[in-house]
Amino acid sequence: MAQYVRAPPAPAIWFHPKLFPKQPRNRMALNPRNITASLNNETTTRKLPILLFDIMDTIVRDPFYHDIPAFFGMSLKELIECKHPTAWMEFENGVINEEELARKFFKDGRPFDLEGLKDCVRKGYSYIEGVEQLLQSLKQKNYEMHAFTNYPIWYKIIEDKLKISNYLSWTFCSCMYGKRKPDPDFYLAVVEHLKVDPASCIFIDDRIGALSCGFTFYCVSW
Repeated sequence: MAQYVRAPPAPAIWFHPKLFPKQPRNRMALNPRNITASLNNETTTRKLPILLFDIMDTIVRDPFYHDIPAFFGMSLKELIECKHPTAWMEFENGVINEEELARKFFKDGRPFDLEGLKDCVRKGYSYIEGVEQLLQSLKQKNYEMHAFTNYPIWYKIIEDKLKISNYLSWTFCSCMYGKRKPDPDFYLAVVEHLKVDPASCIFIDDRIGALSCGFTFYCVSW
């Protein structure tokens, strides 16, 4: 069952001045029973607010914590200890491709079955319970929705299996921009692309640490 929690105050951090709205930002907890009703309060020529969704463990189950360690015959702790500290982030940023990821995934450079790993994550991807119905409801109400997520080119595997583009656009994926949240330049790229003030966006994520930059923020906990 999903739990929706109020985000505590974010730690002090510098963000680009363009990202701050003129009015104060509200922080609210996501309530699946009344979210669509609360969103109806804003009516403009362009339907606002614009909804920005993190993907992993917000919309889609993340196979990293259970499936991938099992694939390698390790615990999560063992995997974290022996994997390369930056290879996955470089892959998410589009700095390295699949073949380069395979060469440096482990600190010691040990080989592994890349296609087998891709099949493992493909099997592990699934909608978080109840989320697809929420996306359907929001789409029926004509809300503009975009992915805003740190993920590599394997987002295409998610799309191939779950057809998330039926509900939202894969507009802001770290592998496309070479930037990851919480890089303020990534947030700036979002508002510049959408041509809206940050206050006109709602950002939905499963990590409280992602809170920033003048976006109204909902933190979901499953």
